[in-house]
Amino acid sequence: MAGVDFVDVRKSFGAFPVIKGVDIGIEDGEFVILVGPSGCGKSTLLRMLAGLENITAGEIRIGGRVVNALPPKERDIAMVFQNYALYPHMTVADNMAFSLMLGGAAKAEIDKRVNAAAGILGLSKLLDRYPRQLSGGQRQRVAMGRAIVRDPQVFLFDEPLSNLDAKLRVAMRSEIKELHQRLKTTTVYVTHDQIEAMTMADKIVVMHDGIVEQIGAPLELYDRPANLFVAGFIGSPAMNMIHGRLDPDAPGRFLANDGTALPVASPPAAARGRDLVYGLRPEYMTLADDGLPAEVVIIEPTGYETQMIVRLGGTDVTCIFRERVNVRPGEVVRLSIDAGHVHLFDVETGRRLFD
Repeated sequence: MAGVDFVDVRKSFGAFPVIKGVDIGIEDGEFVILVGPSGCGKSTLLRMLAGLENITAGEIRIGGRVVNALPPKERDIAMVFQNYALYPHMTVADNMAFSLMLGGAAKAEIDKRVNAAAGILGLSKLLDRYPRQLSGGQRQRVAMGRAIVRDPQVFLFDEPLSNLDAKLRVAMRSEIKELHQRLKTTTVYVTHDQIEAMTMADKIVVMHDGIVEQIGAPLELYDRPANLFVAGFIGSPAMNMIHGRLDPDAPGRFLANDGTALPVASPPAAARGRDLVYGLRPEYMTLADDGLPAEVVIIEPTGYETQMIVRLGGTDVTCIFRERVNVRPGEVVRLSIDAGHVHLFDVETGRRLFD
């Protein structure tokens, strides 16, 4: 096993920059997820780590060794792709053993590693089958098994669950996390799904437009987003955002652009006089008889909770309630806001303002 470091890494296709100076430190044994919207550069960064893309500038280190000029086979990494990339004419066992066979490993060693990986992944009874005889989840396990048998320093996953149905994705998330806890191999995982990132990662790297917006533990990013992009990207449903300013006559109040007064627990001095965004997670609002009036727009019951979109401060705001709510669109509810969980962002810079 080994740590991974990206040091001022840059990548351009011709004159067009797609990675704009990325610095990331990944410790030995960490499970790190690169997350962001399509086109943010996360897959390009992973491919550069794998040696499948050249680096325009900067350094990539695996275990302290600079690997910029090393071919993929000499980097001691194993990659699991989105489309499984299994050989259709080979059995499960042969697919898993192929890289070891190419490396000239002894048959006894190959059989030992394949059987061990198959036992970990629940594939022992499927070793004689062909990929066409497997489900999508089983094929993904075979792809993972092919990586495990190599015993690499670093595992790379490139959106491995995107071809699976929703229920199977949930199951495979748990399996990959459990696999990491068992093997404790450094893992770099790419996804655009922030739920995958939140539930699986030790550390999340949020990327946007070729740069790193924030790095941190899942709940750190959720509770203390550095800027508007991270606040809007991490969390489902996303953070509510209402534009306005602090009330100059009452510092503990935020005035939305339509004049609605919203509570703020302890606004930082830097917030005064600025155009601001008032950020609030959906779960920090409750129904209260003396709360702020809000018109119901949409109600979405899911069983264990009710998601409601209301119009507050001139903006459509999402609320989540655990109790049953007997209202209809067009009616008015009253909301109490937990001011201690309000975030204020500067409109001009997008940065969160700290107390």
